[in-house]
This record gives sequence, structure tokens and C-alpha cells, in this order.
Amino acid sequence: MTSGKLMPAAAEMTTRVVAGVTPEQLDGPTPCPEYDVRTLVNHIGHWTGERAEKAARKQPQTPLDPSYDPIEAVGGLDKWSELYDDQARAAAEAWTEPSASEGETGVSGEGKMPAGMIAGILFAEYLLHGWDLAVATGQPFDPEPPLAEELLTQMNAFADMARAGGSFGPAVEVPPDAPPFHQALGLAGRTPTWQPS
Repeated sequence: MTSGKLMPAAAEMTTRVVAGVTPEQLDGPTPCPEYDVRTLVNHIGHWTGERAEKAARKQPQTPLDPSYDPIEAVGGLDKWSELYDDQARAAAEAWTEPSASEGETGVSGEGKMPAGMIAGILFAEYLLHGWDLAVATGQPFDPEPPLAEELLTQMNAFADMARAGGSFGPAVEVPPDAPPFHQALGLAGRTPTWQPS
């Protein structure tokens, strides 16, 4: 599946952004109204690190404890970004295996979905939340065309479902000739020109 093959490149973009966050930025706003920078960093780590690798390998998951703060648990942001880098790279590499997208799997520990769909969701998590974190902390984030085009494909496939489930806000209208990445952001309820206030 294309998402699986492109997962390492998507993960690398996000690990680079996580590594660029400073402690002074943790309380800042993000494009996700319910998340400040700290909460977003933790969310990225919760879903696209070790759990993502277990999902690729069809290993059991325990339900996520929403109160768990990995930044504090491992002794600070620097240590967490190093640990996340290792976890995300391992997860992304696991998803390049054809068997990862076969059958069913889960990330949350509370039910399963077709593994190919999980691959698309995780791919989108890397790029959407990578962008969220980048613009919140003043870092560049410009996916190469294959990544942007695959993200747009995934958003066309499941953005409405995610919106119905409360994961995305209302779609944001972008110009019809907008780049594929901006079109994908709009479908995911993001304003491509968002900046911290």
C-alpha cells in the first residue's frame, strides 16, 4: 500500500519537528483548538510511536491512559524527542512490510479496523500533526509531492468519516488550484495559512 511505503518519509518529517520544539514553546497554541504544544507532542507520541509499530506487527495493545504525560515520564522534552525518534522510525519501517497492511489491527487497544485503513490514518497523523506542530513552533513543513498527493488521497477517502467521529473540524475551503497539501489540510479542517495569534 502506498501509505506504508511512504511512511518512513512522513515519520522523518515529524520526528524532525518534534526535535525542534523547545521547552519554552510547550504552553503555546496549535491549529488544534483542544491541544497546546505539549498536548500535541504527547498525542503524536501516543499514536505514532510504539503503538504504531505494535499495530503494524499485529501485537496486543493496552488501552491508552489519557493522563499519561511521556515528556514528564521520561525526564524532559529532549529525552522524549530522542525516544520518539527511535519509536517513530521503527514504526514507520514496520509499516513498509506488505504484511502490515493485511488483515485487521488496532492502535487504541479498544477494537480493530482493516490494517490498510490504519496505515492511511497513521500516515495522515504524521503529516497533519507534523504540520500542526511545525506551524505552532515556527518550523518549516513542506512535504514532497508524493507525500502531499498520498495525503490528499487519504483525506478524500476518510476525512468525512473522521469529521463525523469528531476527529476533524468542518472542512476549510481552499482555492481549487491550491497545492495538494493545502487541499488535504482543508479537508482535515485546517486553515493552511494558520499562525499563532
